[in-house]
Amino acid sequence: MSSPSLQPSAFDERPDYRVDIHRRRNLVTAHLGDRLIAETTRPLLVDEQDHGLVFYFPREDVKVELRPDESVSTRCPFKGQASYWRFDGDGETPLCWSYDDPILQVARLQKHVAFYQDTLHVRLGVATPAVAGYPPKS
Repeated sequence: MSSPSLQPSAFDERPDYRVDIHRRRNLVTAHLGDRLIAETTRPLLVDEQDHGLVFYFPREDVKVELRPDESVSTRCPFKGQASYWRFDGDGETPLCWSYDDPILQVARLQKHVAFYQDTLHVRLGVATPAVAGYPPKS
């Protein structure tokens, strides 16, 4: 994959717009029915202004083979051109997307995939240990 894009973004006109990206250690899973689609302890939690929270999974933590769906194309002015992905058994529309060449301000999204939470069940589990960097209680 290429390095993050230096293409113009809406951040130039809206420097106050927030797309906060947080690396988490929690176990996060995505299921379609009973089928495990993705599982990670290295998710990115994206908190974008005017949007709901979205977990992005490292692509290598996706358990199904993804294939591109070139029939769908969208561009976010704050994240860049979205790529949509299909997998066996996903129905009639793509259920996940990624930003393969993200805008520089959100470069951490590269090599990550997000799933539509209204179709897949994205579950947040615990981080082990719950708090890192502190000595264990004696």
